[in-house]
Amino acid sequence: MTAPNELPARSRLVHDSLRAAGITGEIVVLPDAAHTAPLAAAALGIEVGAIANSLVFWSDGEPLLVMTSGAHRVDTAALAERLGRERIQRATPEQVRDATGQAIGGVAPTGHPAPLLTIIDEDLAAFDEIWAAGGTPHTVFPLTFDELVRLTGGTVAEVD
Repeated sequence: MTAPNELPARSRLVHDSLRAAGITGEIVVLPDAAHTAPLAAAALGIEVGAIANSLVFWSDGEPLLVMTSGAHRVDTAALAERLGRERIQRATPEQVRDATGQAIGGVAPTGHPAPLLTIIDEDLAAFDEIWAAGGTPHTVFPLTFDELVRLTGGTVAEVD
């Protein structure tokens, strides 16, 4: 286990945000980067569906964070309709970094410069424990579905 002061700077911000929210899961540093849900699941020895992918989109002039099961793809047209939004499209790498302070492949659900409007895939509720990125492509942490909802203030919805 890596001590908080030994974590990368972005992961320390995530750690502090987790603790402030009362979430005790420890950030794990993986030996190899896990830029995708299948890579993260393989590294952790878990089902890909238990990976909570943090995907940043751009919608109606603002960032939108979608926490989706690693087993799903986001149907942006259907999600836009459900949310009453004009359009949802993938954010550029620059938009992701501006909105989150983190790079694609390591975006955490927390530790951002400002809170993001967040949608959480309802199918993540099927898992007792889910894993999310910890601020870098090499870091992940466990939490429950309820903790994820509380941490992000997210809205639970169907995303695929």
